[in-house]
Amino acid sequence: MGIDLLTSTRAFRRRLDLTRPVSRQDLLECLDIAVHAPSGTNRQPWRFVVVQDPELKARIGEYYRKGFAAYLSARTPRPDQLADLSSGQYLADHMHEVPALVLVCSLGRPPTEPSALRLASFYGSIYPAVWNFLLALRDRGLGSTMTTAHLVYEREIAELLGIPFEEVTQVALLPVAHLLPGSDAPARKRTPAAEVTGFDGWPGAAGAAP
Repeated sequence: MGIDLLTSTRAFRRRLDLTRPVSRQDLLECLDIAVHAPSGTNRQPWRFVVVQDPELKARIGEYYRKGFAAYLSARTPRPDQLADLSSGQYLADHMHEVPALVLVCSLGRPPTEPSALRLASFYGSIYPAVWNFLLALRDRGLGSTMTTAHLVYEREIAELLGIPFEEVTQVALLPVAHLLPGSDAPARKRTPAAEVTGFDGWPGAAGAAP
């Protein structure tokens, strides 16, 4: 994995090939890379549920569409966000057709008391595994995007898949597919690091070196 892989891995939605199966071997090889991610005190809290059964995908897809609709209804997008929301709607409409849905879960439930440290530790110990997985997929000609709209119905999906809701938190749903032909140029809309970085102070603040 090199710089090109890091700069060209993006949120793939419309480029997902809905007609070509994804093998369990490919999925397991990518998950083997995911579990090498760092986690707090090396507790390795991740668990994965891979869904390929058409009926289960249809049920999850229905929950996802309803969750995405609720997400859209609660916001007023800026003009520059319309293209991304359109591709998001495309994915919601076709989620049930994606060859494999990977639910990423973390052991335990998020802390309920107002503790930024514990909350950051909880999610900070699982999201690096998600990124490892996305990079591993990209390296094999597969693609995905991290989604969370299904979490509006986390309990219902837990019951559907036998996930112990009180003991395990779903943190992401990743639709996995081979990629259709398209541009592999670096991801767009990236502000140069120099414009968002301050040394010894907040970017742009008096005394912060550029």
